[in-house]
Amino acid sequence: MPDRNRPKDLPALPSRAASAHKGDFGSVLIIGGSRGMAGAVVLAARAAMRAGAGTVTVAVPEDIFTVVAGHLVECMTALLQAQADGTIAEKAGQRLARAIERADAVAFGPGLGRNENLSELGRWVVENVPLPLVIDADGLNSIVPHVDRLRARSAPTVLTPHPKEMSRLAGRAMADVQANREGTAEALAERTGAVVVLKGQGTAIAAGGRTVVNPTGNPGMATGGSGDVLTGIIAAFIGQGMQPVDAAVLGVYVHGLAGDLARDAVGEVSLIASDLIDHLPAAIRSIADGPAVSTT
Repeated sequence: MPDRNRPKDLPALPSRAASAHKGDFGSVLIIGGSRGMAGAVVLAARAAMRAGAGTVTVAVPEDIFTVVAGHLVECMTALLQAQADGTIAEKAGQRLARAIERADAVAFGPGLGRNENLSELGRWVVENVPLPLVIDADGLNSIVPHVDRLRARSAPTVLTPHPKEMSRLAGRAMADVQANREGTAEALAERTGAVVVLKGQGTAIAAGGRTVVNPTGNPGMATGGSGDVLTGIIAAFIGQGMQPVDAAVLGVYVHGLAGDLARDAVGEVSLIASDLIDHLPAAIRSIADGPAVSTT
């Protein structure tokens, strides 16, 4: 069935040579997780692998290390010191720095948790990660006091807020954000120099004066963990050499298309985040092989 929503100028994933090896497709580091929220980093890592990353490493606090490692047999793990509440400790910077040295792209935030000390971790990440950086979830909350430091980063940044997170980042009421979604995304992109992905119906991707509104996706994707999957996809595409804005546009499109395929298989009510990962292969194949089979 024709994919009526596919944009004609949709970015393409880089081609793969027959002689390629895993090092050609990027090493993604995902920083996050906390006691009670181990699943978020697992979803992000699994999505990154399905989206084509050559290798994925998850850097998580020691409290959840065993649980996370048990769910990610294809991924590597980095053990970080934990605070008493099971979140990443401020003193984890040295271990993080070693993990960052081996990465091509970094994702920060899935399952991170929230406390005052994590704001300092957010500042450290913004100032010390010299690589393309995708910030999501509580990673976004941790950088609210430091949002104006983003422009000074030497490497690209992608921010993926939902409307409530955007409200905090932009200092606007959530009703105002929703009333002018594209304008709000554009203003934050201009302020920070980042690629801004404002999630929701008609996800808006803004960067450098360009704004794209995504056509894929459905209400069934309004479920816990869906954003973590998107974070992993975008980070994986960046790791494979895509420009961050193209990785964001393609990542949001593929994420939504996987959601549409999952909706067709299980229905909107029953759709869960892991269904998106299960349908990523078909969504990604459709980019190169022709129309997807979604009835959207």
